[in-house]
Amino acid sequence: MSAARLHIVDDDADHLAALADLLDAAGYAVRGFAAAADLLAAMDDPPDMPPDMVISDLRMPGMDGIGLLRALRERALGVPVVLLTGHGDVAHAVEAMRAGAEDFLEKPYDSAHLLSVIRRTVEAQAARREVTRLQQVLCQRDQGTILGKSRAMRAFRERIAALASVDLDVVVTGETGTGKELAARAIHAGSARAEGPFVALNCAALPEAMAETILFGHGRGALAHDAEGRAGKLEAAHGGTLMLDEVEAMPPSIQAKLLRVLQERAVERIGETAPRPLDIRVIAASKASLRLVEGFRSDLFFRLAGTELATPTLREAGEDIPLIFAHYAQLAARRYGRPDPDLPWLLQQKLRRLAWPGNVRELKASAEAYALGLFEMPRRAAAAAGPMTLAERVAEFEAREIAAVLAARSGNTLRASEALGIPRRTLNDKMRRYGLTADPAAEDLG
Repeated sequence: MSAARLHIVDDDADHLAALADLLDAAGYAVRGFAAAADLLAAMDDPPDMPPDMVISDLRMPGMDGIGLLRALRERALGVPVVLLTGHGDVAHAVEAMRAGAEDFLEKPYDSAHLLSVIRRTVEAQAARREVTRLQQVLCQRDQGTILGKSRAMRAFRERIAALASVDLDVVVTGETGTGKELAARAIHAGSARAEGPFVALNCAALPEAMAETILFGHGRGALAHDAEGRAGKLEAAHGGTLMLDEVEAMPPSIQAKLLRVLQERAVERIGETAPRPLDIRVIAASKASLRLVEGFRSDLFFRLAGTELATPTLREAGEDIPLIFAHYAQLAARRYGRPDPDLPWLLQQKLRRLAWPGNVRELKASAEAYALGLFEMPRRAAAAAGPMTLAERVAEFEAREIAAVLAARSGNTLRASEALGIPRRTLNDKMRRYGLTADPAAEDLG
């Protein structure tokens, strides 16, 4: 296991060196900074993995320890901070703990106590990160599976695997709810960039006044409300994949600047002139073909579309509807502590014949409602799977007839089989197929 990474900040050069020596001897990977701004710059430029812990002096020129703590919290990095002070200032200690400090130690501190605090903090941070990792794994298992046995879904998975193996920008098109982001994440996960970040940005939700800042970042002093400067989404995806969802909604002024970034694979933050190299793959998603979107630059489309991927609708994968429905119903049941729900054959056929304009997103919501006993069959005309075949019509009639005979005989399969004129074993087989159940109490009646 690699050593925990600690960043320490102190304007007192002698104390900084002594603390670094102590922590280095204890087996930690240590990096020292003379000012809070230097630490923030190192973490922002270029984007780097955050440390496991920050130890900072409280009173420093410029940004003090509490200011550093707040700046780190604004970046949502989840880095624990321990503050040190030589002043014994109780008011500052209270303020630091309220601001989210992990601990607060007074100089001169006992080295053994400091190491104990560090060890406890590092272990707690490792545990938090492991919990986050497991939650992400569970989330991927719950939502990251591209299900389906139909020809359309098999071809879709094969296409994703092929795109994952080459480092090309991709344009993904498809109707609402067809899993465009899921496809993008699958391409990323199967690529050589899998260990890098996956950054998703919804272009339709970008406030136009802030779009440039959010995407490209800004340098120090470029914005009055944020003097320190900050990386944008492009830099955040360095070494990984940037997904631009609903890219057709991107403002025209931003399209031109994005085109230049993609051509040069470098970005200039607002207020800066020096370009910063970028190693990213861009996956752009759109509801409609970008070739047909009025106002979308054709040169940007051709730059983005190293290749294109179309996500299949449920109309194209109708035979997979019961499988996908059952999958999400089971996940919802387990999430809420309910038993795994049965999916009767008759319901499966009805689901296949419904139109699903929201595609998998709508199907998932319906499946979750079904698991909780809240599902109502949508009242809409639907022929997603085409007209019923003769075999399906016969099966539907048979299922209804068996259900009616069972109900008339209180769920007793022996009496029902006699009334239907078929062996009891044959009846049980047909009941399993159609999702029908007997009444255990009635079975005892013979």
